[in-house]
Amino acid sequence: MCGIVGYAGIRDVVPILLEGLQRLEYRGYDSAGIAVQDHGAIHVVRSAGKIERLQDKLAGVRLPGQIGIGHTRWATHGKPTELNAHPHSDCGGNFVVIHNGIIENYSLIKRGLQERGHRFKSETDTEVIAHLLEENWDGDLVSTVRSAVSLLAGTFGLAILSAFAPETIALARRGSPLLLGIGKNEMFAASDVSAIRRHTNQVIYLEDEDLAIITPSSYEISSLQGTPVRRDQQTVEWEIASAEKQGFSHFMLKEIFEQPEAVINAMRGRVLDQDGTARLGGLDTVRDQLRATDHLIIVSCGTSYYAGLIGRYIIESHTDIAVEVELASEFRYRNLNLKQGTVVLAISQSGETADTLAAVREAKRKGVAVLGLVNAVGSTIARETVAGIYNHAGPEIGVASTKAFVSQLTILYLLALLLGRERNLSISEGKQFIAALQSIPGKISQILAESDAIRDIAERYAVFENFMFIGRKYNFPIALEGALKLKEISYLHSEGYAAGEMKHGPIALIHPQFPTVCIAPQGESYDKIISNLQEIKARSGPVLAIATHGDQEIARLADDVIYIPDIEERYSPFLTVIPLQLLAYHIANFNGREIDEPRNLAKSVTVE
Repeated sequence: MCGIVGYAGIRDVVPILLEGLQRLEYRGYDSAGIAVQDHGAIHVVRSAGKIERLQDKLAGVRLPGQIGIGHTRWATHGKPTELNAHPHSDCGGNFVVIHNGIIENYSLIKRGLQERGHRFKSETDTEVIAHLLEENWDGDLVSTVRSAVSLLAGTFGLAILSAFAPETIALARRGSPLLLGIGKNEMFAASDVSAIRRHTNQVIYLEDEDLAIITPSSYEISSLQGTPVRRDQQTVEWEIASAEKQGFSHFMLKEIFEQPEAVINAMRGRVLDQDGTARLGGLDTVRDQLRATDHLIIVSCGTSYYAGLIGRYIIESHTDIAVEVELASEFRYRNLNLKQGTVVLAISQSGETADTLAAVREAKRKGVAVLGLVNAVGSTIARETVAGIYNHAGPEIGVASTKAFVSQLTILYLLALLLGRERNLSISEGKQFIAALQSIPGKISQILAESDAIRDIAERYAVFENFMFIGRKYNFPIALEGALKLKEISYLHSEGYAAGEMKHGPIALIHPQFPTVCIAPQGESYDKIISNLQEIKARSGPVLAIATHGDQEIARLADDVIYIPDIEERYSPFLTVIPLQLLAYHIANFNGREIDEPRNLAKSVTVE
């Protein structure tokens, strides 16, 4: 959930570190710091708060050096103070460490180190690593790192400087992402490629139990157990401009407006119009298993979980497959009877979500085929699953996911089409399915053109402090997602419910200061959702409806209506989610929130 950047080369390191940290801000953090090595001496500067405060501390301070590491911290152990900010050092200041992850046995290690005379300055779990390096120093940085990390339980992505090893950065990974960037007479390290993409598009993704040493002119990778390993160099396809705001006030707004393209990119090369089916090349090696399975389990968290819920509806409606959707954070606690032939699909935008990765590993232990649906090429879930599909949505910087969500939906619909065509779905039905999907980008664009009108509605609702979101069938998960978006970036209380559950408790909350967002497109469930709306209005609750263009009945009942283009109900989630994203964005903006970096949240949740 934190950010790491490192540089070893021929340029002044401080601007490179600061730029890298700024590009990692979207991941969520509450303090920042850098360490610069110059002829063996290591200088550390840290601050609580945003990177601007770190820059203020560095203003007027000359830190010469061409080797360094930087970190943005999201507090786990200890409050977000300057003392707890990374980097951390040992007693003598000869070892400096930055760390993503959690050291689970740090308390035990810390007590032992204190008993042996080590003095601690912070409340963090990370500081024990620096002291372990000091205690295990044997004259060789690689063997010292191996000795120190062998004592750690938990997860880590580490970058280490040592006064005893000038022009060298040591990196180690167990459960937290790290990669190397390869330049000309310079090397980079980062937890996310966006931190270094401006400087290079050649990267090597480290895997769990990897230890890497980088210098300005070389790199070497081995295992933490001492075995040399080879990792392939990869080319990053996306351009740095796609990770910039390009005139939008926030990344989230830019990414909302990129959703027509996100749907197109997810379908690109994957639709076979003449055959009325889909081609998902990443699943070719498991086609026989998919063809034979009658049981699919989707595991995911947050917004990806809601995408999975919609995926369940669409796959079950087009195949004879029984689909379960599990919160990845709870998956391992169930005594699941994973019968032979079961397939597990893990959905994660980052491909590094700790709970989803743990679910992947649990399913693999149970001996079933595990697939991945991720946006990040080279991510851990992409590597640890037997087959999978990439979103191709490009970098998503805003913490609150938008374009990755519609991209996930697109792929889940393509998967339903593929599975359906290999069962009982006719070619004509397949062609109709494809035509509907291909119409979606244009319909999303029509909704986006109404952003100003949605902003005006949002201004009226920005004064409320509590919200209910309700929907049925395909749009029940959209109610959950709409509520999540609002609470994530506006900090307002919001709850999503299946509309049929209203009379089982939530209706007690309805009053004139408690608005309900009612997702009510035309379709099979329309009449029932209208009944729910009438129940709310009978209790003087304000109603904002998301409805199909031309629906006059709902206009008479609701206080406000946001219209979407006409579309068959099963495809409506692609459209109903767009006004909810814009509603959340504009309400948060009216309330002066930090939309791209909401408090307490991180883009990639790499701790459990």
